[in-house]
Amino acid sequence: MDLSPERDIKAYMQALGRAAREAARAMARAETAAKNRALEAMAAAIEREQARLIAENAKDVEAARAKGLEPALIDRLTLTAKRIAAMADGLRQIAQLPDPVGEIIDLRYRPSGIQVGRMRVPLGVIGIIYEARPNVTADAAGLCLKAGNAAILRGGSEAIRSNQAIAALVHEGLEAAGLPRTAVQVVEVTDRAAVGELLSMQAYVDVIVPRGGKGLIERISKEARIPVIKHLDGVCHVYIDEGADLEKAIRIADNAKTQRYGTCNTMETLLVARAIAPAVLPRLARLLLDKGVELRGCEESRRLVPEMKPATEEDWFAEYLAPILSVRVVDGLDQAIDHIARYGSQHTDAIVTEDYTRAMRFLREVDSSSVMVNASTRFADGYEYGLGAEIGISTDKLHARGPVGLEGLTSLKFVVLGNGHVRT
Repeated sequence: MDLSPERDIKAYMQALGRAAREAARAMARAETAAKNRALEAMAAAIEREQARLIAENAKDVEAARAKGLEPALIDRLTLTAKRIAAMADGLRQIAQLPDPVGEIIDLRYRPSGIQVGRMRVPLGVIGIIYEARPNVTADAAGLCLKAGNAAILRGGSEAIRSNQAIAALVHEGLEAAGLPRTAVQVVEVTDRAAVGELLSMQAYVDVIVPRGGKGLIERISKEARIPVIKHLDGVCHVYIDEGADLEKAIRIADNAKTQRYGTCNTMETLLVARAIAPAVLPRLARLLLDKGVELRGCEESRRLVPEMKPATEEDWFAEYLAPILSVRVVDGLDQAIDHIARYGSQHTDAIVTEDYTRAMRFLREVDSSSVMVNASTRFADGYEYGLGAEIGISTDKLHARGPVGLEGLTSLKFVVLGNGHVRT
């Protein structure tokens, strides 16, 4: 669909909003069994239509290459059989998770005799704005559905064919379970004015979740008149402590950087304790260099690995999303934590050590949404955390933090149980 006049875009988006608000009321009262049937039907449809999804996606990829899009963007755009299977698996995992809606927690008697607790309820209508990741269409639909919400999904123009093909299968699953197809709506217009309209629809949209690059998220954070769940950068660190197991450290750091380059949980800076640097850095550097990773290091790192290029101050802040890695030798744990506090983005940071005390200090003192011991930063993901999938990662400290799954898509309201009680 291609609507250019501003009034048409506004009317179109308002219509989506009205439909979503109505669908949200139906979803809030939907039975768990119906939501799970929809998720299972979506997963089966995605598996059944794998060939069609790959064919539609190939058209998007071809157009993206013709426009000269960056390799990292094309990688995120591309659907493979493995990624399609992961979408279906994610939906099934969401179906198996406990339904959070209606759960009452902290119910207790007050001196007056009333019982006070909190009930978990849907957020309502969630607007999701994302760029080149078609899998977000399935992940977001599944999570919003299970948490009892309606969703308006606005994917990037570069993935329009892929997103529409996935949306058709999502609608098939909703209808199979007797749920409104308008519970998940994919914006069909590619005009950027649609994003601006979505960000201002306070009457219809309760929360905005951006998924994409820093530029997109900064724009949304600046323009939105609706609460936003977000993260900006993914400047993730792995710190190899002097108490690390060498083989473990090399395996973790290699995976954190090279398992996939274009993701927000990929390691961008490696920190190495001075006491262990001569033993670990040359071996690890050779492994990374042989895989085509460009290394940019501090002066001490370059003495140990002459092939490294010099790192600048800007490199410590950089989210490369590419086969480039910054490397710094530090005095030890204190300097590593100080470096992360200054240059990090509060996304994901890891320590490799066999020293329990230092591991616990790292967990307590590193102020990030995910902090890890002896594990690759690539695990910072809703699917890996058992959330089924994630709608995004939040580095905010209010409402939701880290991978946002079902609980992050609900809110709590107070409920009071009485038996004729009156206040005196």
